[in-house]
Amino acid sequence: MKQVDDAADEQTPIPPHSEAWHSLPADQVTNLLEVNEHVGLQADQVQARLGRTGFNRLPAAARRPAWLRFLLQFHNILIYVLLGSAAITAMLEHLWDTVVILAVVIANAIIGYVQEGKAEKAMDAIRQMLAPRAAVIRAGERSNIAGEQLVPGDIVLLESGDKVPADLRLLRANRLQIQEAILTGESVPVEKNTRPVGLEAPLGDRVCMAYSGTLVTCGQATGIVVATATAAEIGRISTLLAQVETLTTPLVQQMNVVARWLTILILLVSGLLLVFSHYVGHYEFTEIFMVVVGMSVAAIPEGLPAVLTITLAVGVRAMASRNAIVRRLPAIETLGSVSVICTDKTGTLTRNEMMVASVVTQDFIFTVDGAGYQPTGSISLADQPVDLSSHPALTELGRAACLCNDAVLRQHEDLWRVEGDPMEGALLAFSGKTGIVSDEDHRAWPRTDAIPFDAKHRFMATLHHNHARHASIYVKGAPEQILAMCTKQLVNAGGTEPLNANYWHEQANTIAAKGQRVLAFAVRSVPPEQTVLEFEDVQGGLTLLGMVGLIDPPRPETIRAVQQCQAAGIAVKMITGDHGGTAAAIGRQIGLHNPDRVLTGVDLDAMSDTDLKEAVKDVNIFARTSPEHKLRLVMLLQSIGMTVAMTGDGVNDAPALKRADAGIAMGGKGSEAAKEAADLVLADDNFASIVAAVREGRTVYDNIKKVLSWTLPTNAGETMTIIVALLLGITLPVTPIQILWINLITAVTLGIALAFEPTEENTMRRPPRSRKQPLISGALVWHMVLVSILFLCGVYGIFSYALDRDYSIELARTIAVNTLVVMEVFHLFFIRNIYSTSLTWKGIRGTKVIWMTVAMVTVAQFSITYVPLLQRVFATEAIPFFDGLLIIGIGVTFFVIIEIEKQIRIHLAE
Repeated sequence: MKQVDDAADEQTPIPPHSEAWHSLPADQVTNLLEVNEHVGLQADQVQARLGRTGFNRLPAAARRPAWLRFLLQFHNILIYVLLGSAAITAMLEHLWDTVVILAVVIANAIIGYVQEGKAEKAMDAIRQMLAPRAAVIRAGERSNIAGEQLVPGDIVLLESGDKVPADLRLLRANRLQIQEAILTGESVPVEKNTRPVGLEAPLGDRVCMAYSGTLVTCGQATGIVVATATAAEIGRISTLLAQVETLTTPLVQQMNVVARWLTILILLVSGLLLVFSHYVGHYEFTEIFMVVVGMSVAAIPEGLPAVLTITLAVGVRAMASRNAIVRRLPAIETLGSVSVICTDKTGTLTRNEMMVASVVTQDFIFTVDGAGYQPTGSISLADQPVDLSSHPALTELGRAACLCNDAVLRQHEDLWRVEGDPMEGALLAFSGKTGIVSDEDHRAWPRTDAIPFDAKHRFMATLHHNHARHASIYVKGAPEQILAMCTKQLVNAGGTEPLNANYWHEQANTIAAKGQRVLAFAVRSVPPEQTVLEFEDVQGGLTLLGMVGLIDPPRPETIRAVQQCQAAGIAVKMITGDHGGTAAAIGRQIGLHNPDRVLTGVDLDAMSDTDLKEAVKDVNIFARTSPEHKLRLVMLLQSIGMTVAMTGDGVNDAPALKRADAGIAMGGKGSEAAKEAADLVLADDNFASIVAAVREGRTVYDNIKKVLSWTLPTNAGETMTIIVALLLGITLPVTPIQILWINLITAVTLGIALAFEPTEENTMRRPPRSRKQPLISGALVWHMVLVSILFLCGVYGIFSYALDRDYSIELARTIAVNTLVVMEVFHLFFIRNIYSTSLTWKGIRGTKVIWMTVAMVTVAQFSITYVPLLQRVFATEAIPFFDGLLIIGIGVTFFVIIEIEKQIRIHLAE
C-alpha cells in the first residue's frame, strides 16, 4: 500500500512558482498541494517532493580563484606590449632593460590585485536570509526542522519574532503583522489575513501571503508552503540578480580605448622606424632594435595602470572618511559622472522609523518634531511651541497613546529602540513629548484587561484602573471605525460636546493626503467594579480624544543633500515599494521636482518601453514597484545616455543595484544582499553622504585627467627626442636604458603625486560630464604637441650646448637626461591647476606629497649622476655646478611658456 501511495505522490504535479497563489482561496491551495492543514505531509511525501524541488536554499555562486584574479591584472594591451619587450630584451641579453621593464609590470599587477578587493557575494548573502529553523506540522505532530528541509505543501506555524522560512499562503492568521521592507520598501508592518486578493495585486498588497525572509512582528499564523528556494520570491530576485549584467564604467571603457589606440599607434611607428633606420639609416639591427624598444617604452604610459589604481585607492580612503565604503575601485570615478540618482525611500531618504507628525484635537491642529523614537521634542501650533498646561487635550491624548499600547521603548546609550510594533513605539515617543512618563503612567493606571488589535474589527482597547478606584477604557484604531463608536468629543478646556463627525472625517482625509497613517483615540469611563472588557463595552458611548498622523520622516540632512545634487545637475528619482501618497508626501518634503506626478507599478506594467522612456525624463516618483520595475527603470535611464546611481537597502533593490553604473547600499539597516550587490556602501545610511561621494568621485576623475595630461605629453616629448634622432641620423641624446630609467622613476613618483591633489573650487557647480566625453580631448592633443616641441628644443638645445663645449658624449647625455626630468617636474606644477592659473601662492606652495615626490626624484637623479656604481650602469658622468643651474633655468623657461599659453586659452574661452 505504501508503494502505491508513493507512486501516486510521484505522479502528483507540484505547481511551480506562480503569481496566482494569492488569488486562490485557502482550501483550493491545500487541495492543489494535496495536504490536510491539521495533519500535514507524511514522511514519504516529504522525501518524494524534496527529491523533485531540492533543498530550500539557493545555489552557491561560482568563485573566481585568487590566482586568476592576479593573472587578470596583466590582461591589458599595454602590459602585453611591455611583456613582449621584456622577453625580447632578455633574449638579446640586455638584462638591465629587462629588469626595469618587469619591475614596472609587476608593480602594476601587485597594486591592482591588492586594491581590487574580494569577489561578488550577492548570492551568498541572499541565501543566508533563509530561515535556519521552521515550526511545521508533519504526520499530525508539531516539530521543529531546518528551514532547508521545507517542501511545497508543508504546514508552517508562525509566531511573533519568526523569520518566514519560505513563501506561504496563509491558512489562519491571528493579529498577524509582517515587516516586508526588504521586499517592498514599505516601513510599516503589513496586516495579514487569509482572504484572497486580485490576480494583479502588487507584492505589497498580497495580504494573504507571507514571503521568505520577511519578519513576523506581531501575532500568529498557519501557512502552507507554496514555493521554496529559487521558486520563492526572494529566490526569484536572486535569479534575476544573477542574470543582471554588470556594466563596465565610463573610465574603464575610455581607458581601454586609449590603451588600444595608443598601442596600435606606438607599434606602427616603432615598426616603421625600425625598418627605416635599418635599411635607410644602415644601423645594426640589434642596436636599432634596442633603441626602438626604448622608444616604445618611452611612448607607452606603462605607469598609467598603477597610477590609475592608486588614484582610485586614494579616493577609497577619502570616501571612507566620509562613511562611504568602496567595494569596486572604478565605481569611485563613476560617481563623478552620475547624472541621475535613483533612490529607495525607506531607510534611505527616510529614517525607517515611524514618528507622529500631526495631531488633531477638536480645536487645533498641531505639528510634532523630534528624532526617531526619542521621547523628547516639541509640539507646535502655527510654528510656535505650545505650553502643554494650556492644552490638556494633548495630555489626555498622550496618556491614551501610552496606555493603549503593547510596545516598549528602551534606551541604549543615546539611542532609543522600540520592542514591538514600530507604530506603537512612535506613539510612546509622542506620549513622552506630551509630558507622559510611560513607566509612571503604567504604574498609576495598570491594565486590567484588553481587546487585542485585529484586522476584522480594526481597533485595540484596554481597560485600566487607577489607585483612586477610577476605571477607564482607552481605544485606538482606524479613524472611520473609532468615529462610529463615539458620540462625544473632548474639547481643549477638558469638557465634552457632541461629536462633529464631518470635521473629523475632513481632518483624517487631510492628514492622509500628506502620506501619513491616521489613528484615532477615544476614552470611556466605566464603573471601578468592571474588570473584564467585552466588545459591547466599546460599541458606543465613547469620547473622541483626537487623531494622530504617523509617517516615516525624511532625514533632516536629506533635504540639503537633494538640493546639492540638483545644483550639480544631478536628477534625483524616488523608486519605492510604498504607497503613492506616502511617496509623494516625502517627495514634497525633500524638494523633489514635480512631486505630484507619481507612477505606480501598475502604470509601469501598462506602459511600453517607448512611452516609459519619455515619462521617466520628467517623473521623479515611482511607487508600488517590484524588483523588475526598478531594474527596468535603471536600464531605461541608461538607454537615454544617463549615468545612473541606484541607492537601496532591501533585497528588492539588489538587482537594480548591480545593474546601475554605481550601486550604493545602506550599511546600517541595509540587507547583506544589497551590500554585496552594490559598488559602494554608506556606513551611516545617510543620503547626504552620497553628495560627498559624488564630490570625491569628481575629484578622482579630475586627478586622473591630470595624470593623463601630465603623462601623455611627457611621454610624447621623450619619444620625439628619439624619433627625431633616428630620422635625422644624428647621435641619440639619451640611451634606451636612460629612457627606461626616466619612465620608472617619474611614473611611480611624479604621476602618483597627482592622485593626492585636493578638490578644486566649483567642482560641485559643474554639470555632470557626458559618458561619451573623450578622455583625450582636442585641448590635450594640442598640449601634447606643444610640450613635445618644447621638450625637443630643451633637450637638443642643451645637448648641442654640451657637445659644443667638448663634453664627452656620456656627460652630454647625462645633462640631457636631467633636463628631461627637470622639465617633467615643472610640467607637474603646471598640470596641478588645469582649470585656473598655476601662478598663485597656493599653486607654487603645492602639497606635502608633491614636494616629497620632487625630493625623491631629485635624490634619484643625483644618485645616477654622481654615484660611481650607478654611473657605470646608466653611462652617466657628474654634471658641473653651472650646468646644473642652466638645467633648472630651462625648466623655468618651459613652465613660463606653457603657463602663458594656458592663460591665452582661458582668456579666449571667456
